[in-house]
Amino acid sequence: MATLSDDTLRKILVQIQQTAVQSQRALNVSKQQIAAKERERRILQLTIEEITSLQGDVNLYKGVGKMFMMVPRPTMERDLKAEEKELTEDIKNLEKKSKYLEKQFNDAQAQLRDIFHSAPSQ
Repeated sequence: MATLSDDTLRKILVQIQQTAVQSQRALNVSKQQIAAKERERRILQLTIEEITSLQGDVNLYKGVGKMFMMVPRPTMERDLKAEEKELTEDIKNLEKKSKYLEKQFNDAQAQLRDIFHSAPSQ
């Protein structure tokens, strides 16, 4: 580290700090997206449970824009389960992304700690 000029060292520190800040922001966004998708998935699960508890002769309607269309029960159940599966996959992908961003943030923090602990006291 002693061979690096102060300007070069300052640029490296700024770059590491920017990486840490960007990773932290992206991690927070990712966690918010996970929470939103979890809520949406839970609502779907409750809707599926409610539909399966209904009798077979009940009409089911699906919102389309500002109107509702009658949908056969098997079609409605299939669509809801497909949507739930898609949300589950999205959540898994966001969790992987969150782990990566958390690791990136921790690495940047560790690099900053190492630099400041190895810097000579003046």
